[in-house]
Amino acid sequence: MLSHEEIAQKDKNIVLIGFMGVGKTTIGQHLAKKIGRDFIDVDAQIEQKYGMPVTQIFQSLGEKAFRQMEKDYILDVCSNSQHKIISLGGGAFLQDEIKNICLSTSNVVYLNISWETWKQRLHLIIDSRPILQNKSMEEIEQLFYTRQNSYSSNHASVNIDGLGFEEAADHLIQTLDL
Repeated sequence: MLSHEEIAQKDKNIVLIGFMGVGKTTIGQHLAKKIGRDFIDVDAQIEQKYGMPVTQIFQSLGEKAFRQMEKDYILDVCSNSQHKIISLGGGAFLQDEIKNICLSTSNVVYLNISWETWKQRLHLIIDSRPILQNKSMEEIEQLFYTRQNSYSSNHASVNIDGLGFEEAADHLIQTLDL
């Protein structure tokens, strides 16, 4: 296991956090390509490992089982790798162990988006996000604002309102001085 003191700042993983559908995966892929790093989407890795989509894991095994899978994977990748771009699922940072390992081993960047901008994306993601299933717009808005508190622990916050994915990746490069 790598001690965070042993990892040079420039070699640390970059962990992207933020609400579901904010663009962590797409922005992370653009960022990784621009700076020559490997990209890891935690949800995609879990889906690959367990051979089923996250929605099916939620339905058949439950959210608690998924959160354990998520925690095990993130603790492993943050403890044993560097120089990666890692996209976390929107609920991952609610777990203190995940938050602590990410903050101590990586550069954590919060991709911030306004409720109004995010709401315009809802139709694109609602079917693939189990946590949004059977929720009213008021319940989704409450979830959006409740989760903002967990994202407040970070090394950098980037507002992506009005930015395309390429622009957002460029803004991250500037913000992190890469």
